[in-house]
Amino acid sequence: MQIIAKAHEPTEITAVALKAYARVAETWGLNLKEAAALADMSESTWKRAKKPGFTGNLTKDQLLRLSALIGIYKSLELYFSEPVARAWIARQNTGPLFNGARPVDTAIEGGLPQIMNIRTYLDAVRGGA
Repeated sequence: MQIIAKAHEPTEITAVALKAYARVAETWGLNLKEAAALADMSESTWKRAKKPGFTGNLTKDQLLRLSALIGIYKSLELYFSEPVARAWIARQNTGPLFNGARPVDTAIEGGLPQIMNIRTYLDAVRGGA
């Protein structure tokens, strides 16, 4: 028996990624500037992108960022209770990746590599590694 996977259109993938990330950004209480910077977009593009019906395209880098940020959100929700999970990204952190800074600030400054480092770090913490 052969299983054929349905290929998703790029516009579908973009719409789902943006909808999920918009919910994450809202849940985390990110301001417009922070949410846009994490997604590697201008503030005006993020304003348009978070609304249903956005017809623009995202780069592979932007899609990877959104995927990793959604993964960070999921790890936090699984590892911590709700108040901590929701506030973690915006609280100062003395962990080795953050040196007293807020994770959101280090992710903005460090771009995709730092976002991936945070995702890996949280997955390791959650997994007990």
